[in-house]
Amino acid sequence: MHAIWTDILTPGVPLLDKVIRTVVVYVFLLVGLRLCGKRELGQLNPFDLVVLLVLSNTVQNAIIGNDNSLLGGIFGATVLLALNYGVVRFLFLHPRLDRIAEGREVVLIRDGKLLESRLRRELITRSELASAARKQGIDDLGTVDCARLEVGGTLTFAVKHPTGEEGWHDMITKRMDRLEGKVERVLDELRARRESA
Repeated sequence: MHAIWTDILTPGVPLLDKVIRTVVVYVFLLVGLRLCGKRELGQLNPFDLVVLLVLSNTVQNAIIGNDNSLLGGIFGATVLLALNYGVVRFLFLHPRLDRIAEGREVVLIRDGKLLESRLRRELITRSELASAARKQGIDDLGTVDCARLEVGGTLTFAVKHPTGEEGWHDMITKRMDRLEGKVERVLDELRARRESA
């Protein structure tokens, strides 16, 4: 029984070794994902998902080494979480470095015009863009005024205002509101006359 607890609680590699491994893998992944582009962070197709899943399994041993102990795994995870917290906090306090690390958003549609060269550069197909628009309730890219690939990898859309149907709807709604206000005023006047009579 003592041997089981020893295997569970005794790290297989020195803790300093584990700290160094975790820092190196963390920095490598940050740089690698930054160089690969934003789509790996937000708009995953099946190929991107497979790469990220295999990548996490690939670097696992680089972080923990030959250590299968519970304590070693918890220590490695703690170092990773603390490192991430420290980096995020540091970048929050230094916005210029944050912009360099995360990059800028990329406009993919401007003033209703699809920017093909930027789609190619970000490796986003027209069908992937249309699919992301449908997820946000936009059925036709022709109604989009602006689309951006944000720094976190998500696609955001702003529609042209007003679209044909929205324009009619807004106009009718405004007229109904005005008419309703006039009807209420007339009814109030009639009630007031009746009460005073």
